[in-house]
Amino acid sequence: MRVLAGFVALAALSACGGGQPPAAPPPPEVMVATPLQREVVDWDDYTGRFVAPEDVELRARVNGVITAVHFRDGQDVRKGQALFTIDPRPYRAQLMQAQAQIARAQAALNNARQVTARSRALASAQAVSAEELEANVAAERSAAADLAAGRASASQAMLNLGFTTVRAPFSGRISDRKVSIGDFVAEGQTVLTRVVSLNPIWFEFEGAEAFYLKNLRQDQRGERGSSRTTANPVQIQLADENEYRWNGQMAFLDNAVDPNSGTIRAHAVVANPTGFLTPGMFGRARLLGSGSYRAMLVPDEAIVTDQTRRLVYVLSKDNKATPRVVEVGARAEGLRIVRDGLAPTDRVILTGIGRLQPGATVTPKAGKITPDATKQAAPTRPIDPPASGQATVQ
Repeated sequence: MRVLAGFVALAALSACGGGQPPAAPPPPEVMVATPLQREVVDWDDYTGRFVAPEDVELRARVNGVITAVHFRDGQDVRKGQALFTIDPRPYRAQLMQAQAQIARAQAALNNARQVTARSRALASAQAVSAEELEANVAAERSAAADLAAGRASASQAMLNLGFTTVRAPFSGRISDRKVSIGDFVAEGQTVLTRVVSLNPIWFEFEGAEAFYLKNLRQDQRGERGSSRTTANPVQIQLADENEYRWNGQMAFLDNAVDPNSGTIRAHAVVANPTGFLTPGMFGRARLLGSGSYRAMLVPDEAIVTDQTRRLVYVLSKDNKATPRVVEVGARAEGLRIVRDGLAPTDRVILTGIGRLQPGATVTPKAGKITPDATKQAAPTRPIDPPASGQATVQ
């Protein structure tokens, strides 16, 4: 019995401290690589709509009855194409009357000139008085004035006759007719239809004041010209598109910032030869937001957020994970631009970020940062402070 108790005690003693301690786990294995370097430009994201540069409500310019409609609702029309006919007969009669007045005034003027010529000949022989000569000269001038008035009346009558054919003021697309054959239209009041131009077309949008200030500073430093004087490129995608298929150039920047919204209006000119782009269409646009600069790119997975800061883990000389505060920018080719905080020779930890502790020793494994040209960031509405939504490699 005593032997058994001694054996149990010896076993307990051995379990409490007589054996070897467990081995420490090996350092975690992580993949590291130096940042990818590229020449890039930033793009700022906006949303807006297409509008017609020329948008006109056609109104009657003379009174009358519609006698013909020469277009199909919604069709494309050419500049000068006949659209409506207003009964021209009253205005043709007015023109004929004005032309008759011209003939009568011309005959009166010819007679007055002859009388004046005879009076001057007789006056030189003192056969007529000076008063009679002056009266004849005044009569000639009055006849000339009547002829000028007649010609003016004829010109007005010709204009009115021309206004009886309503023509397209420019090439574009017409709306539906607002009047029918037999309707009476009033000069300057009755709306006949609406015509909008399509090629080129404008893309209108509003930019935040912070973006406007950023661009002004870039212009002052010579990095990027202001869109007020420079035709900066704009790329646009429609609501159902994943790529920026439509290219335009900046053509207008308003002269003031709206104090209510804190934005400034602008538009770009976009070629639209097929008429596919229609006024009122929604679009997402990116506007050139910087000049070309050298940037370092890392995957988004290598960046962690510490409250308000962005961090990456950099491998030290003794293979310890060292956090580094960085300033990030837009995305380019599926990678994130790091504006500040990294050196080209830094070894950035790409994997296993979630289980790392600052200063922890790791086992590095060589990796490579690979761009993906097919990836691009989804456009976002401009925010304050400005942050470029995308960037492209040059």
